[in-house]
Amino acid sequence: MNIAVVGTGYVGLVSGVCFAEMGNQVACVDIDSGKVDSLRDGRLTIYEPGLEVYFERGRREGRLTFTTDLASALEPADAVFLALPTPPGEGGAADLRYVLGVADDVGRLLAEAKADGEGWGYKVIVDKSTVPVGTADRVTAAIERHGLEAGTDFDVVSNPEFLREGAAVDDFMKPERVVVGTDSERAADVMRRLYEPFVRSGNPILVMDEKSAEMTKYAANAMLATKITFMNEVANLCERVGADVDKVRRGIGTDSRIGPKFLYAGIGFGGSCFPKDVQALHRTARENDYDFQILGAVLDVNDEQRRSMVPRVLEAAGTDGRLDGVRVGLWGLAFKPHTDDVRESPAHVIIRELVRLGADVHAFDPEAAGTTKETFEREPLEGDGTNSVGSLSYAESAYAAADGADVLVVATEWPEFRRPDLERVRASMTGGRSGDGAPLVFDGRNVFDPERMAEAGFTYHSVGRPHIAPAV
Repeated sequence: MNIAVVGTGYVGLVSGVCFAEMGNQVACVDIDSGKVDSLRDGRLTIYEPGLEVYFERGRREGRLTFTTDLASALEPADAVFLALPTPPGEGGAADLRYVLGVADDVGRLLAEAKADGEGWGYKVIVDKSTVPVGTADRVTAAIERHGLEAGTDFDVVSNPEFLREGAAVDDFMKPERVVVGTDSERAADVMRRLYEPFVRSGNPILVMDEKSAEMTKYAANAMLATKITFMNEVANLCERVGADVDKVRRGIGTDSRIGPKFLYAGIGFGGSCFPKDVQALHRTARENDYDFQILGAVLDVNDEQRRSMVPRVLEAAGTDGRLDGVRVGLWGLAFKPHTDDVRESPAHVIIRELVRLGADVHAFDPEAAGTTKETFEREPLEGDGTNSVGSLSYAESAYAAADGADVLVVATEWPEFRRPDLERVRASMTGGRSGDGAPLVFDGRNVFDPERMAEAGFTYHSVGRPHIAPAV
């Protein structure tokens, strides 16, 4: 099939590359000429494990092209995927200006081609972006304003993505399910033919109405965010009563009604999906006169959880409510491992608070240093207005970040952080800030075993697990 993908961000690029890998002819469209030039030259603009192999093969074999010209991609396309940003707007509502703007452009181009006498044939316009309930109707209206008729000239389909950053290629190539929202059997047939090669193992293609498909995406992410947040609340209570959240997690995760996934306690969720989607669903509920109370709690608790390590560092290493002169090594900048995405990253929240309190932060991440630098260039770090501000610098390795540190904070659970040379880390850190003279480690992702850290001579703090005194 011929496919146009409008938008070469995370979802658009992964979708385009994977569609091309399955033998389709794919044209990816973006208004950013610099990004298009990079992709044409073979330089990926996002980091996603496994994507480069398919990207190179698609380009080499001529199935994957990149352009700034929407008309050239639209003319031959059987399906046009709108994979455009939907950032949170006022009050958490999804901003649809990009989606509706491109829909208007598509309608204009199709109408102009039809007026010329030949036309470009029937098109399936696919909302791939995460969009509020009712967006398919708005996209349809934007196209119909140009004199086109839904069901004859085009149909709009909702086809939400369920891609985990760091595992997106595998998720796309082997989806657990494909959700297709349409009342048009003609459009549904196009989508089935497009996705059948991806579900040969028997996973379902679920065809439903557009509004239900749009709601499915938000409900899925809100449920996962709620599960994470509930476990963080359990962890916070475990610390107060002396229980171990890891043992509790295993105890409830074996219940088939609950399952083991998304039960790991930590410093909260981030990324481009969960925070934005929970906010958007919460806003949709308010707009429809419904108080979706649990979502408000999820957002509030997660905001507190992302900041929860800072008071603990301040208590252990600070003086008079400040961290002036305290050197903090920080491992992890991305919101999760295997990505360079730092949007809503808990690590960034921690850095802002530590620097505001006067700490000098030395951070390392295998992939996300560049995106972090870009973020803090746009939104500079600030002090509290009365005292000197701390600083942020970037280390070349995890060991370099820990070298000379009074405190080490683990903010992202990259695999390479799980088995470091603890003797080397301990020898490179100072112990002067802790009462027992041992180096201070605050593990926001429960990467390490408390007993092993105690045996290695660290004063070790984690999330929801009992503290064990260091062997010093």
